[in-house]
Amino acid sequence: MKIKTLVMLICLVSFGVADAREIKAKKTITQSNYVATNQYYSNLISGAIPSVAELNLFANMLPKGGDIHHHYSGAIYAETYLDWVGKKNYCIYRESDKQLKVEKYRIETRPAADLAEGAGKICVSADTVRKDNAFYRELLMRWSDKDFGNHFHEQSPPDQHFFDTFGFLDPLSHSAYQEGLQILKERAKAENVQYIETMLEKSPDIDNPVLAKKINGLTADATDDDIEVVLNEYSDFMDGDAAIKAKIDNYVKILEEAAADIDDAAFRLRFQAYVSRNNDPAKVFSSLYSAFAAAKESNLIVGVNIVGPENGHVAMRDYSLHMQMFRVLNQRFPGVKLSLHAGELVLGMVRPEGLKSHIREAVEIALADRIGHGVDIAHETDPDELLDVLKERKVAIEVNLTSNDFILGVKNEAHPVQLYRYHNVPFVISTDDPGVSRNNLSGEYLLFISRYKPSYEELKRVVYNSIRYSFLSESDKLVEFKSLDKRFAEFEAKIDKLASSGRISSAAVRKSANAQTSAGARKSKGRGR
Repeated sequence: MKIKTLVMLICLVSFGVADAREIKAKKTITQSNYVATNQYYSNLISGAIPSVAELNLFANMLPKGGDIHHHYSGAIYAETYLDWVGKKNYCIYRESDKQLKVEKYRIETRPAADLAEGAGKICVSADTVRKDNAFYRELLMRWSDKDFGNHFHEQSPPDQHFFDTFGFLDPLSHSAYQEGLQILKERAKAENVQYIETMLEKSPDIDNPVLAKKINGLTADATDDDIEVVLNEYSDFMDGDAAIKAKIDNYVKILEEAAADIDDAAFRLRFQAYVSRNNDPAKVFSSLYSAFAAAKESNLIVGVNIVGPENGHVAMRDYSLHMQMFRVLNQRFPGVKLSLHAGELVLGMVRPEGLKSHIREAVEIALADRIGHGVDIAHETDPDELLDVLKERKVAIEVNLTSNDFILGVKNEAHPVQLYRYHNVPFVISTDDPGVSRNNLSGEYLLFISRYKPSYEELKRVVYNSIRYSFLSESDKLVEFKSLDKRFAEFEAKIDKLASSGRISSAAVRKSANAQTSAGARKSKGRGR
């Protein structure tokens, strides 16, 4: 009996030693893959491998974590909208804009037979569009940023052109949520994106003429206390109104039905409820109340946002009031996460004083957890101090390189991502509206890499930030971090193989890898986390 026990113990110890050796071997391989990938990437961005195509390959293969500044309607490509027009037997309402001297193409959801054609207005089917290649190209240009640079003299200004697209597509964007989300999911998985946090549908507004008059009557000299009294009065009304509760429940139902069967082992989807900042104050506030209430009601709705052209007259006039609305609703609905579009402005777009406070108010009054765009940071009052606040509070900036370039004309060294990098403010790379911009998250990372040449360690950290600063629950974040760890291990193994068989010889890569000390190799473990 003693002999059998001894044999069993010896076996167990042997298996344990073998397991330990296997784990150590895997760690060594993983560390080696990291070092080889780091060296390969360093050669790519330094020009030692003078190949843009190879850098593009690297960006496409790169695990990207999540896309957390994302508008559903602007993520669907124009070709898909045209497909939906055909499936539903709708048509394109072609209308000449005499002022801009351009054609505008709006989706018409009434059957073509019900439309009376008038002067300068022609209803065209999807099939007719596809049969006329020139018309087809023109339509794609009007419904997106496609080829804008070659035809800018024939177009409205870039920012107007960008935001106009949503008005053209809006009649159809609500009618195929499940199909659209499935398209976005498959596209995300194909480019190694595991999570999308999108804005699908505006939260409902509620009308109470008497209380609306009070909110809409607030003047610029109203005190914070005056504003708080009026906003709380409206909130009290909405708290107890059954019709409002029904609207919010229906809104939640729409989002939950849209997300049915989307999540799987390799992909996760969540929503931000959002409001438009260019409506009258009562409509903005009631819609914000619905957004906060919906976020409390559904685990699929992980945050609240405010969207729309920030330079619009109403948006500029009411900006501080909007931030106070967030402050009041934060108190009523504690724990709701906020990502606010703020600072999507440049000098000349508004008066200079209009650039002085938007990011600060979003952080210090509305208590935003993340900032969308944050482009005018350098123009804010005491920007150095504000950068410290962003860093200390860990308020992440959602950097949208393509849309900032197109809408604002800000790119390369002029982009404030450089300020955020140098001042250690956390940020993420995101797409904004990839369908309108004709881009994807891989393309955004390619811009980030090629323009700013971050180290591989920084690049990984930015990718992990997309999960770290997402609005997922802490338990869900842990799951996504483990998935991202696995994806990077697989990616680095592939890059090691690619580097060994490509222009950099295996010997060169290994020589560089072996030159690093064992301490350096140990330090590589968990990079990005």
